[in-house]
Amino acid sequence: MSRFIAAFAIAALSLVLAGCASNKSASEAPPPATSTLATDSYHIGVDDIVQVSVWRNPELGITVPVRPDGKISVPLVGDVNAGGLTPAEVAKDIQEKLGAFVRDPQVAVILTDLRSHEYLSRVRVTGAVRQPVSLPYRPGMTVLDAVLAAGGVTEFAAPDRSDLHRKTAEETRTYAVRLDKILNRGDLSTNYQVSPGDVITVPERTF
Repeated sequence: MSRFIAAFAIAALSLVLAGCASNKSASEAPPPATSTLATDSYHIGVDDIVQVSVWRNPELGITVPVRPDGKISVPLVGDVNAGGLTPAEVAKDIQEKLGAFVRDPQVAVILTDLRSHEYLSRVRVTGAVRQPVSLPYRPGMTVLDAVLAAGGVTEFAAPDRSDLHRKTAEETRTYAVRLDKILNRGDLSTNYQVSPGDVITVPERTF
């Protein structure tokens, strides 16, 4: 009987916690993971640097910029269209063409440098920072990276009221950033990875 009561209590507690989580405001919820956002759905452009890897065939691997005609040249295959396509689409095309030369090729295409859409891909830091900046996005970049590139916050800043603004196709979402905790307490819970086009704002204190 006691086991049944304990199990019932645990289940009830789980439901309460789930309800609390679902009531979190959008500003308190973390932004979606961005480790693949910038590459999986990104459409390759001229001057972007792409890396082509073929499993178990390292001699077929290359790292090249996309030419003005939107193509890259791949060993054995020759010219392949890359401009306007996603990395996955390019990998599939190369894989199909390599099938005539290599048994069951496994191809991966990775963007190593986003150059064609640099302006759209920038991350901006504004407000009470020492040097407001517009930075080229780099995979793995975090809020802390961007703020440090802006010289850190000023003495007039209210860092724990900072926000990360992210625009999607549907809306602009705002996520609370506890910058004081990141900088001074080592609390990285809101040190989110940024995405291309993100804007970080650091407000001034109200006196």
